[in-house]
Amino acid sequence: MADGPQLRTLLLTDLCDSTSLVERIGDVAAAGLFREHDGLVLQLQQQWRGRLIDRSDGMLLLFERPIDGLGFALDYERGLQMLGRSRNLELRARAGLHVGEVLTWRNSDTAVRLGAKPLEVEGLAKPMAARLMSMARPGQILLSAVAEPLAHRAARELGERGQHLIWKSLGRWRFKGLPESQYIFEVGEPGIAPLRAPPNTPKAWRDIPLWRRPAALVAEVALIAAVGVGAWFVTRPQPAIAFNQRDWVVVADLRNLTGQSVLDDSLEQAFRISLEQSRYVNVLSDLKARDTLARMQRSPDTTLDRAIASEIALRDGARAVILPTVAEVGGRVRVSAEVIDPHTQATVYAESADGNGAQSALASIDDVTGALRGKLGEALESIEKDSAPLPQVTTVNLDALRAYALAQKAYVRGAFADALKLYTSATNLDPQFALAWLGQVRARVSSMQAPQAVDPLRRAQTLQQRLPTRERMYLDAWAAEFDDPSAALDRWIELASLYPDFWPGNGNAAAGLNWQNRLAEALPFAIRNTSPQNELAAIGYDVVGRVRLGLEQYELAATAFDQATIRGFKNSLRRQADVEAAQRRYASAARLLGTAPANDVYAYLDRTSLAIDQGRWSEAQRQAGAALRLLQGQDGFDARSFLMPAAVADWLAGDRAAALGKASSAMRASLASLDSGSGDAVGDAGLAMSAAMLGLRLDDRAISGEVQRALARHEQLMRHPKLSEQMAVLRAEELRLGGKPGEAVAILLPLITGNERYQTRVALMEAYAAGPERARALEQSKWLQQRRGLAYIEQGCGQCLQALNVADSNLAVLRQAELLHAAGDNAGAARAAASFDRLWPAEALNGHFKVRRSSLGFASN
Repeated sequence: MADGPQLRTLLLTDLCDSTSLVERIGDVAAAGLFREHDGLVLQLQQQWRGRLIDRSDGMLLLFERPIDGLGFALDYERGLQMLGRSRNLELRARAGLHVGEVLTWRNSDTAVRLGAKPLEVEGLAKPMAARLMSMARPGQILLSAVAEPLAHRAARELGERGQHLIWKSLGRWRFKGLPESQYIFEVGEPGIAPLRAPPNTPKAWRDIPLWRRPAALVAEVALIAAVGVGAWFVTRPQPAIAFNQRDWVVVADLRNLTGQSVLDDSLEQAFRISLEQSRYVNVLSDLKARDTLARMQRSPDTTLDRAIASEIALRDGARAVILPTVAEVGGRVRVSAEVIDPHTQATVYAESADGNGAQSALASIDDVTGALRGKLGEALESIEKDSAPLPQVTTVNLDALRAYALAQKAYVRGAFADALKLYTSATNLDPQFALAWLGQVRARVSSMQAPQAVDPLRRAQTLQQRLPTRERMYLDAWAAEFDDPSAALDRWIELASLYPDFWPGNGNAAAGLNWQNRLAEALPFAIRNTSPQNELAAIGYDVVGRVRLGLEQYELAATAFDQATIRGFKNSLRRQADVEAAQRRYASAARLLGTAPANDVYAYLDRTSLAIDQGRWSEAQRQAGAALRLLQGQDGFDARSFLMPAAVADWLAGDRAAALGKASSAMRASLASLDSGSGDAVGDAGLAMSAAMLGLRLDDRAISGEVQRALARHEQLMRHPKLSEQMAVLRAEELRLGGKPGEAVAILLPLITGNERYQTRVALMEAYAAGPERARALEQSKWLQQRRGLAYIEQGCGQCLQALNVADSNLAVLRQAELLHAAGDNAGAARAAASFDRLWPAEALNGHFKVRRSSLGFASN
């Protein structure tokens, strides 16, 4: 049964020359491209609230509002250009946008199972949008006369970009099969859009002679559009403000008219907690609002009143402002709130609730926010399901609530020590305050004190029924990190899926997937965190850059790191250096690393790897030693993980004893930490196995045996997919060194899933090289040479394997020369040997590397 006619925005797109594209690049490359294309479409659907109806080479999408369809089209064109640049391709799409009535109906489940679309869309609006799309030039977005004014009026919702759009009338056009001509418009960004009229075709041509269209016809078209759009606005259901699911609100500063200062911060925080329980309404964080104040060149302590909050809403793409007030009226405490349209600053809705005494304010806030959420369009069932009473999920102690509110403000400023003191004060005032215990967990983890986070985590777990649903899921995910790391990632993904605008959920899901080298899966979660509403968008861009670098998308990675740096995340400078180093732009990488402060221990990690990449062993030892001196006296994870790059530098420099000593120290420290029950279990297990792998290269099997025996006692921990993979690599290496390369290959092959770790491929190359299938070893050698971005940025045990990965990216060239030489391809072997000599000159080689190079017999350049 079809639904009645509905007024909708239709967007039709077509990927230009897609067939010839597949022929040019091949099926395999095309499949990878289209997978990333589908990820882009999914992200934009979520961002612009679109519904994908049909697709082949093009797409048909429905939107509630024209501005959402336009936002999708603009971002889609930008995204295609970025995808194309990463592959040296030109990707463009044509798009047509129209507003009109459509009929929709759902196909039966049986029909869907047999291949039918879930939803069918028909109506005259559909062929109109199709005609617009078909006549557009590559990269061009064409709008009908109905869609253009609606989208143009709402362009400010696109933020600063909306101010730079060019709106161009293309005049009247006639379409084959339609008796009346139509006004057509183009909108686009300078430098991206063609911004010129499409060519005439047999199906669409410019209606230049004015006498062929009476003036009355123009009036009729305008009148029909006005009546249709007006009827839509008149008959659409509440809310009166154009608010949709997952739209944003700005909470203005609480107006406290009671004279009781304890209510200032406490009730404002309570208002936020109550609203944040909604999965329909998103609340702009206080930190993001203060950041926008800075961009407005206003003091961070400026009061967010009606006018200021409205300006912030317009700048940050929020649809509404909520202005809360608490006052004494007739001897009772009244909590009220207004929903304000930021465009007009007019009050759209107002709700209030009265109670006796200050303690009644929390229950009143629940009543007020529940009513406002309903007015904004949230279903009553959802409000009841997703919300718990404020006194239950916070505290009835207003002093404790105020301490928590001040702690939250300190935390978002990055003052973690101050935040921890305030969270502790809150739990001292009310030991049942679960949110404050969870705050202590966050403050400890953010201060790199994960082991100290265990006690408050356990307290929060005993009080988890006093947490809002979202925070309860957040707690469960952190508990899994400590108790069952193999299950933690699924918890983060579940949290990010249910609350797609909850930045910690997305960030930890992206980080977990990135750690497991599931890079393509990590990308959408990371991109979500680059939202302009995210106060930590800079970190989001940094994670996007790391994922892109791991995917060898150098230009896109550099762009992401640039965005992170512009937004103030200075750590991205050393990631930018990794992008340059992976492409062997060593001078540029060194300049970027030179900007890091002398006490930035992490920069020494990249400096060590950069020196190893160039065959400068003494420099690598010097940089690694500087890092260890900075960490001297500390017992945290960094103090033990930084032993690994130092050991690799010693190994390459020919100092076996020093390398073995550092590897052994790293192993012993990580196993001791693991046995003590610290919060770095996954990292410590990975570090211990990394030390064992280096020990095998140093002809010492004792470390490997000790590590395997120790980790056998941590059965649950070793179910973590990447730890079990690393253990398999360790065992395969032992088999290869024991003269059983075939058995080693049998262990390693199932690990090659597309998400495998860099050292898994190294081990597979060596296992093949030691057996009869040397041609396959050559394939692995080429893979290792091509994945230098992954070598530099791969996560796990604090990037403790970065130096070894980078070294192996060069040693893979030497192995290539050896394999070609063994196969009788002396010309190919000579070329590979010459390439290796340019990377690591013969005079720089030590120990068995020098012997291996000399055995090839080709003169060094």
